[in-house]
Amino acid sequence: MSIFSELFNELLAVLSTLVAAIPYIAGYILLILLFLFIWNLVKRVLTPKSDFGSLKTVTFGDESAVTSNTVASVVSILLIFVLWGAFTGSKLLPGFMHMPGAFTGEGTFVYTATAGDQSDDAEVTVLVFQTGEDVEAPEVELGDGFAKNDSIAIAAYRSELLRVDLNDELGRDEGAVVSHVNGTPIEPGGSVSTDFGQVNMSQKGTLNIVPSTGWQMEPIWLPSPERVWERMGEITTDGFRNFTLAQHLGYSLFRVIVGFLLGALVGIPLGYAMGLSDWFRGWFDPIVEFMRPVPPLALIPLVIIWAGIGEEGKIILLFLAALWIMAIGARAGVSGVRISKVHAAYSLGASKWQIMRYVIIPNSLPEIFTAARVAMGVCWGTVVAAELVAAQKGAGMMIMTASKFQNTDIVIMGIILIGIIGFSIDMLMRQLEKWLVPWKGKG
Repeated sequence: MSIFSELFNELLAVLSTLVAAIPYIAGYILLILLFLFIWNLVKRVLTPKSDFGSLKTVTFGDESAVTSNTVASVVSILLIFVLWGAFTGSKLLPGFMHMPGAFTGEGTFVYTATAGDQSDDAEVTVLVFQTGEDVEAPEVELGDGFAKNDSIAIAAYRSELLRVDLNDELGRDEGAVVSHVNGTPIEPGGSVSTDFGQVNMSQKGTLNIVPSTGWQMEPIWLPSPERVWERMGEITTDGFRNFTLAQHLGYSLFRVIVGFLLGALVGIPLGYAMGLSDWFRGWFDPIVEFMRPVPPLALIPLVIIWAGIGEEGKIILLFLAALWIMAIGARAGVSGVRISKVHAAYSLGASKWQIMRYVIIPNSLPEIFTAARVAMGVCWGTVVAAELVAAQKGAGMMIMTASKFQNTDIVIMGIILIGIIGFSIDMLMRQLEKWLVPWKGKG
């Protein structure tokens, strides 16, 4: 098979996955529009018709008229948790809000065995139990015909092959085959629906019993919110791999902050030099533009070779993740300074240092803060990769170790905590920008 055929098949697989996700995405969008419609109705009733906003002649397209709607933010977060709980059978939600779960309990189906001119029916009892339990197949009477009754125990979300002819008087070796399931003809590769799921037939004629999985996710793939909360309490109290949750998060935060600060200390002066000197721009622009699209993950082997597997390697990786972003942000800030302000300062007798101090730095700070927020986000995204390098503690190490043992609750807990900390840092940086750069957007 040629590389183009392989790529085409991969593309088809990706497209099929996207198509399968369309109903879920469409449903989520419809929920958003529904809440928007309800909110607009409520706002029309509660908002006075003569407020200042109603006097604006243009709102659509006016960025100053668009602010983050607190109600929409709260509803968005609550909706995510409601959907999470609904698809995991969370006890935090009433039962009517749960999506249909996997079948558990007893079910039966009847198969017809045919051997030449003979045929006989037998019943199979299927016991589906919760995953993790140790349950044996129920005892059943064999019956009088040559086809004997069977039983099987299957864990929820699993399937099992059953050779129903093993206890029959006439089996596969005598030419007997299963021809019907619940009166419906079945052939190798075919399938018949039952009250508890499906009965498929393999190409060799063996029945594959597949209980219904419903719409809820299996806990190993997506645990419920309360399970994640319980696990966070356990790790907070007992720790994970000999370190408490606070220590894991503290080390990750330390690495990110140190790497970011080093990147800013080098990147901002480099960006100023590139923005103010054609020589520095000519010298460093190819390097910066070459390194900017290189993902930090690609640098891990080189960092290990150069700096080893200690803390230095992790911080260097985060430093490189922040360096190029801060350099480009500072360069863009200098380039964005209005030349009329520089001319005005020169006309008043300002020196180059005064122009730098009172014109260039203040006017470039908004771009630098924007770059800092982006760089901090990239550093948080890179900390997981940085802690792959023989880390003993850290949120990224905790996530990666847990994933190896399919501890999905720890993985989700780590992702949520990293997101909360990253969001909090971003909010802090926004507030700092308001305090330190109050002139942003004011000309």
